[in-house]
Amino acid sequence: MSVVREYYDAKAEAEWTRLERHRVEHAITLRALEEHLPQPPADVADIGGGPGRYAIELTRRGYVVTLSDLSERCLDLARAQACEAGAELARVLQADARDLGELTDESFDAVLLMGPLYHLLEHEERLRVVREAVRVLRPGGVVFSAIISRYAPLHYAAAAAPEHVLEHRGEWETIAATGVYRRDQWCGGFIDAWFAHPTELAPLMGAGGFEQLDLLACEPLVNEIEEKVNATSGELWDWWQNTLYAIARDPSLHGSAAHVLYVGRKAEPPVV
Repeated sequence: MSVVREYYDAKAEAEWTRLERHRVEHAITLRALEEHLPQPPADVADIGGGPGRYAIELTRRGYVVTLSDLSERCLDLARAQACEAGAELARVLQADARDLGELTDESFDAVLLMGPLYHLLEHEERLRVVREAVRVLRPGGVVFSAIISRYAPLHYAAAAAPEHVLEHRGEWETIAATGVYRRDQWCGGFIDAWFAHPTELAPLMGAGGFEQLDLLACEPLVNEIEEKVNATSGELWDWWQNTLYAIARDPSLHGSAAHVLYVGRKAEPPVV
């Protein structure tokens, strides 16, 4: 995980501004949070929350938010941005999502996992993250878990560098078959990543102890063509975000989005 930490230490500011460039993703995620979160002042753990875009916004809305991330630079930026916004985070913690030992059992009403699954290449590692989320959630608590979709890299290549697929045929075949991307095979670029097929998310979360409430495409129809929509405002922006949120649950659109968001509830233990 040291490589992941170093990558995001170097990208902290870019991570903070990323959701300004991707307003649709931000808007749909916030709408899902509004729909499924318990009312404030519920306790929320934003695990792998980077520089705190969602943690700070939820704090502003009255939630008690603990933010954790691998990257100390992202956490430093989160502290600064929270101070500027007048939002006091309950706790800021450097931690690996696979081991949240500093967080006690059943201490949160909601957990955000909108990042930790991106860079875990092995199923068992991803399952550890999900089980840690279950552990720290109170009975009936909700989780919001995101993946980068299997076809997101191909969307990016089509928009930015179509010739790239011929230069790296073998690597593209590996991603298509397994979702696994290894940076050293591509001579740089994004850090090691798991690009998940949308149908893989619910089984993973179910195996970890959750029952599904919702599954949404975060950029339905507009992935890699969102620039003009993002530039709208007022009534026109409202129309676009309302319309895209309304279709975000359509399974036929999940694979065309860059991110897919799972919403689940901590399952009741079986009666023995």
